[in-house]
Amino acid sequence: MKVAVIGTGYVGLVTGTCLAESGNDVACVDNNAAKVQVLNDNRIPIYEPGLLELVQRNKREGRLSFTTDLATAVRAARLIFIAVGTPQSEEGDADLTAVFAVADAIGDALKSLPPGKPGDRVVITKSTVPVGTNAAVAARLAAKGCGHVDVASNPEFLKEGAAIEDFMKPDRVVVGVRGPEVGEVLRELYAPFLRTERPFLTMTPESAEMTKYAANAMLATKISFINEMANLCDRLGADINDVRKGIGHDQRIGFQFLFPGPGYGGSCFPKDVEAIVAMGRRTGLPLRLMQAVDAVNDAQKEVLFQKVWGHFSGQLAGKTLALWGLAFKPRTDDVREAPALTLVNALLAAGASVRVHDPEAMGNIRAIYGDKLHYADRPYGALEGADGLVIVTEWQEFRNPDFEVIRRLLKDRVIFDGRNIYEPRNMAALGFTYYGIGRGSK
Repeated sequence: MKVAVIGTGYVGLVTGTCLAESGNDVACVDNNAAKVQVLNDNRIPIYEPGLLELVQRNKREGRLSFTTDLATAVRAARLIFIAVGTPQSEEGDADLTAVFAVADAIGDALKSLPPGKPGDRVVITKSTVPVGTNAAVAARLAAKGCGHVDVASNPEFLKEGAAIEDFMKPDRVVVGVRGPEVGEVLRELYAPFLRTERPFLTMTPESAEMTKYAANAMLATKISFINEMANLCDRLGADINDVRKGIGHDQRIGFQFLFPGPGYGGSCFPKDVEAIVAMGRRTGLPLRLMQAVDAVNDAQKEVLFQKVWGHFSGQLAGKTLALWGLAFKPRTDDVREAPALTLVNALLAAGASVRVHDPEAMGNIRAIYGDKLHYADRPYGALEGADGLVIVTEWQEFRNPDFEVIRRLLKDRVIFDGRNIYEPRNMAALGFTYYGIGRGSK
């Protein structure tokens, strides 16, 4: 099929590239000419494992192109994905300015074309959007004289750092459609990715839009739940790692997203929890559980700093802390809403110096902090002259370091492990003072 994908962020670029990989003719559109130039130069503006190689191969084989010319791309396409950003507004809602601007531009491009049968041309919202957006996009297209163009919803369930795998081997594909013909077109598009009998779920657009928010809200709830239990374990002398095993083997609960840490971040969970709270507020239904999830997460981002503050008895002025990991999760360079930002800000405000290392996110952090931090190209470089080590993101390379080198480089042999990647007994045997999350004691 001929496909146009509007927006080349994480969702748009992964969607367009993976659809090209399965044999479709895909044009990715962005209004940022500099970003399009980067892509046409066989580079990508984000870090996502495996994505660069797929982009280069599909460009080389003629299935994938990048352009700023929206009108030409959508006129040639049967399927038009809207995959632009929906940032959080001041009220907590998703800001749909970009989505509606793209919908209007699509309408202007298509209004002169003759109408076809249902399913002949479909606009698909891939961006995370509140319930009712599908209907609003359809109304805007109709106002442009494109009432014959179908509008579907197809929420994404991609994890940064594993987005290619998630798209190629999805747990399920969810589409919201008004008519069966549109559902069949999308089923054909996704058929190559569903050969292992993963479900293709059709529902109303409103249900599809709600499914995305409900999924992220549930995952965010699990994270805030285990973090709150971890904080209680610290007070009571229990070990959250044992507790996690004790409840995770219950098949009704499971282990996924039951890993305590310094709070969730990224581009999805924080804004999606806020957005679902805003949707409830607009309907007069206070979503108290979601409000609590958000509040617990905000407080959790302070936990690592509190442990550092307590260890040094509040005397952080003149101290130097080394931070390993800055991205909100491993295998990405994304620092949006990252717990590391909260920690860095608190350390700087307390008068500490901060030395940082991250395998991929250093450029994004430097863009925020400039010369306020010392940037180390290698993990051990961050430890030189440091009074303690704080692990904020669980990159694989941090799991088995040379602890003798760490002992030699740190002034104070103390490790604050925000991801519980080390065992407290092993750390004690190596002569470290060790703080985990919910491990009961230092």
